[in-house]
Amino acid sequence: MIRIAAAAAVAALFAAGPAFAAASGPIQLNSTVLQTCTVAVTDAGATLNILSGSSNVAVGSVVENCNDGAGYTITVASSNNGTLKSSATGAQAIGYTTSYDGTNGSGGSFTVTRSSAQFNKTSNVSVTVPANAQAIAGSYADTLTITITGK
Repeated sequence: MIRIAAAAAVAALFAAGPAFAAASGPIQLNSTVLQTCTVAVTDAGATLNILSGSSNVAVGSVVENCNDGAGYTITVASSNNGTLKSSATGAQAIGYTTSYDGTNGSGGSFTVTRSSAQFNKTSNVSVTVPANAQAIAGSYADTLTITITGK
């Protein structure tokens, strides 16, 4: 009988004690992804033929990466305003046309617009130089700079 009384006393203690209520609380999770736009430019080391002309010669490729959901722009800019220049006496600048991923441009610079984020997009760069059989002997050069900017 002592065991029954002890068990009854323990049951009464838990029944009579304070009730435990469940409690909860929120944890806020936050993060920020910064805009990241990059280009990796590969120079093909191509040589252009000024005397007989060069048509759509692949001069390089560009891998575009930009996480801006609104898209981005690629700017192709020429150091010599779209001309091949030589320091040879009497040499005249030779104009050319650049194509970036199918978009043509000439002169100082032009842009290509992307309407959404892109990752590992490869674009080709090519150049067309009209024939100039009367070009002065010497080395001709220009530099194209490819820039990416998120919207």
